[in-house]
Amino acid sequence: MKARICMAVVTIAALLSAPFSFAADDEIGIFELVHASSVSFEETNGALETALADSPLVLHATHDVRVPEDRHRARVYVLTSPTYAAAAAGEPARTISAQVLRVAVYTQGDSQAAYINMANPVAHAMVFYANSSNYDDMIAAANSAADEIREAVATVPGKSMSVQSEPRRSEKHYRKFKGDGPARMMAKFRTFEKSQLVISEADAASFADVVDRVESALSASTIAGADDSKGWEPVTTIRLREDAVYIGVTNPYIEDKMVRINSRFRKDGKSERSPYPGVDHVTALPTDILVVREGDRTLVLHYGQMWRMQLYFWDSGYRAFTANVGVPGNIANSIEDTINQSP
Repeated sequence: MKARICMAVVTIAALLSAPFSFAADDEIGIFELVHASSVSFEETNGALETALADSPLVLHATHDVRVPEDRHRARVYVLTSPTYAAAAAGEPARTISAQVLRVAVYTQGDSQAAYINMANPVAHAMVFYANSSNYDDMIAAANSAADEIREAVATVPGKSMSVQSEPRRSEKHYRKFKGDGPARMMAKFRTFEKSQLVISEADAASFADVVDRVESALSASTIAGADDSKGWEPVTTIRLREDAVYIGVTNPYIEDKMVRINSRFRKDGKSERSPYPGVDHVTALPTDILVVREGDRTLVLHYGQMWRMQLYFWDSGYRAFTANVGVPGNIANSIEDTINQSP
């Protein structure tokens, strides 16, 4: 683990002074490891929260992830950048997932040292703004949001770095993302637009009422344990604009499965004291529910979970996907059942 990190470390000053560019065949991580902390998990979180309060970013929520057997610690921060949101104001409402920024603090290795990574804003922009006429501007705006995160995290005691973490893909792959390798058929060869599944719809005038109904249904749901996908915990509701609301949700089932699936076939960084290296993928949380107004309709959307799981967990390996082929359907069906229940 240490050798891999050291090979990829760059100082934050060098990172911020370099011009932003990717070669056509560069591999870009859907996650980026940005910091190795020199203090405890709790001290790392305290320093990060202070830094975020002093940054241009808006912190909407934090969530402590339930790692199997409590063998690691992990906390997710859900953020937005007002500057990035302003740049994306003219983009379709369905692209708002790109603007929800996530940072995680987690422990890993035999010493259970604390690390910080982010869901890479640039990789997400490549997916969600692939067909935008302002694509280059949106990539630049996403990179500025990433810099805001890096600058905040750099104040935490320890060492700043920039490691493009697995799964990694080229820009061309992200812009046409339909899944990976032979598992694309599991995602039905769908782009993100086709992977946005309609849970319910109403007329445009009912937009605010629909948001309230979805929030009420989530708040009223009963969350089961790690072995049952029923029930969803709302992490945050972000009203990004008048026609688009993001609701992030989680439950013990999705947290347990994502960490176990990504850890099962990994060897790097895995040991008796660090049994779940997949904890570094918790920045995929929370999963998305969108309420958007399009023309004369209000739509409640979520993502096909096989598409989403490939986006974040393809490095788990094809065997992991075939061994857990029922998990994405369990998650998606549970979200739909929860939202469609009477509050």
